[in-house]
Amino acid sequence: MTGLTTSTMVILEGGPRDLPKRVVPGPILDGRLKIQFRGGYEHFEATDHRRETPFGVLTVYEWTLRTEMAE
Repeated sequence: MTGLTTSTMVILEGGPRDLPKRVVPGPILDGRLKIQFRGGYEHFEATDHRRETPFGVLTVYEWTLRTEMAE
């Protein structure tokens, strides 16, 4: 995660338990985030919640749904 600051990172809650990363670069504009995982996408949306992490206080993004990739 070289070059990232805490203002560009978010923490993910919900979704697959085995999602490899829970602190990820966040979206810049719309408050939505799509993570590619196991042949599909896990969708997360911003909440009003914040959580203390080793990276500082980050916005919590909650899982909303999964979509499959088109073949």
